[in-house]
Amino acid sequence: MSLRNLLADRVSIAMQAAGIPSECQPHVAPSKNPSFGDYQANGAMGAAKLMKTNPRALAQAIVDNLNIDDIASKVEIAGPGFINIHLHNDWLGRYTAGLGAGETAKSPQTIVVDYSGPNLAKEMHVGHLRSTIIGDAVVRVLEHLGHTVIRQNHVGDWGTQFGMLIAHLESEMAKGENPTLALKDLEKFYQQAKIRFDNESDFADTAREYVVKLQGGDEKILQLWQQFRDISLTHSEEIYELLNVSLTADNVRGESFYNDDLAPLVTELKQQGLAVTDNGAQVVFLQELANKEGEPSPVIVQKADGGYLYSTTDLAGLRYRANTLNADRILYFIDARQSLHMQQVFTLAKKAGFVADNVSLEHHAFGTMMGSDGKPFKTRTGGTVKLAELISEACERALATVQEKNPELGDDELKAVANKVGIGSVKYADLCKTRTNDYVFNWDSMLSFEGNTGPYLQYAYTRIQSIFRKAGIEAGSLTGDITITEPQEKALALKLAQFNECIEQVALEALPHLLCTYLYDLASLFSTFYEACPILKDGVTADAKNSRLLLSAKVAETLKTGLGLLGIEVMERM
Repeated sequence: MSLRNLLADRVSIAMQAAGIPSECQPHVAPSKNPSFGDYQANGAMGAAKLMKTNPRALAQAIVDNLNIDDIASKVEIAGPGFINIHLHNDWLGRYTAGLGAGETAKSPQTIVVDYSGPNLAKEMHVGHLRSTIIGDAVVRVLEHLGHTVIRQNHVGDWGTQFGMLIAHLESEMAKGENPTLALKDLEKFYQQAKIRFDNESDFADTAREYVVKLQGGDEKILQLWQQFRDISLTHSEEIYELLNVSLTADNVRGESFYNDDLAPLVTELKQQGLAVTDNGAQVVFLQELANKEGEPSPVIVQKADGGYLYSTTDLAGLRYRANTLNADRILYFIDARQSLHMQQVFTLAKKAGFVADNVSLEHHAFGTMMGSDGKPFKTRTGGTVKLAELISEACERALATVQEKNPELGDDELKAVANKVGIGSVKYADLCKTRTNDYVFNWDSMLSFEGNTGPYLQYAYTRIQSIFRKAGIEAGSLTGDITITEPQEKALALKLAQFNECIEQVALEALPHLLCTYLYDLASLFSTFYEACPILKDGVTADAKNSRLLLSAKVAETLKTGLGLLGIEVMERM
């Protein structure tokens, strides 16, 4: 149980003993000022308002019933009814020493997470980066807490453009071209097919014909489509491996997966009277999302020519996830421009009964990666930056930086370290920003070993490992208690005790930057502790040395675990 939950349970029991209604919450949170204690319980004010009584008197009644002597050295009432809790140093030391890898969620859920979602007609580019790494960080946190997480990579592997691509692939193969080699550069292949589609009428007619055949299940066309899909997915999987992202081929559920359910879905919407014919198309008009003029929001589920849209596929995906995968929560990591679309799909899915009311549908939008010019990040020539090229440049830049800082590393170790630093810097620079905000991509700041960066946190872990090497001690062999005598020791122990609180908040709100902020604060507090509380210097008692090494080991373990949840690797030497 996290420290906050432990305190909240004790305060809740005291509130009930004081006759406060059970719906009133204790509202326990870390204190923002150490002089006001380590934690504050602020539930008396809300309860007093409900009960129409004096909040300070109610706070006193809570304190009178509060059984917390084993945890707290002092409990006091401040202001209109704040309850300040000062923790025992001895208790906090024992609690911190006993901290493990993390706690399990009180009520484990089945959670489906939709993220990454590249279009298989093109190579992955920077536009896919945020969805991929934010989604992956949240998935890791949810799994760490014990939830059953089902990854869903909803790739674009269906639709009209595939007729064009299949027709071009077929003509290239007819010339003797190997399909794997033909699709080596997906961007180039797509451009070639598009030029032909725009300029060759016979080719365009063939492409349109192939779309119909593809959707109709033509065996030959499906075989070509499958080749294109397999080779394209291999490109994506290579990127995931480079980025240390946990998506695999087993997680792919493309648009094609739902093809057989699209017609039945539209039929059901018509039978319910939700979908009506409008200019030949099947449209649902949602009064729930009406504009300021009161006009309902239109959702086209089938075009006049019989084709289906993203809304149809997403509805089919939702009901598969809710009813076949039995999800309690369904999280979508899709950029903010799709907010209205997701609102429409969620509203219609609940209205049509495709998803039960108790299933949580969540669109976790994110901002755009910007260049230094304040515009979406592009190449110098104005083209889209491919993820493979971005990763390669990050590792090259990191190699130069690491080599300068530690020229003693051998070539193999140098390259391995540089890759971890390069990938970590790109991921952390994104994850440490509030998800909903745009952010400016800057090589110099993200690769810096100072400030709130990936390299700084990786180095903080390495620095602690070097302390143990110098001491000639294995961190895992340490036993005993953590003794807190200095304020820097208490601040560090308290921060360690709040790790589970942090990741619970990340899981609830899908905001990885909260974990980044926590890890940066932890590393900063360790630096302050290390300066103020000597470990290996002469004159330090054996007990103090052991205690401070134990505290250091807990910091290293937490940094490694936390960075791992962000998908960032650490190393023993840098």
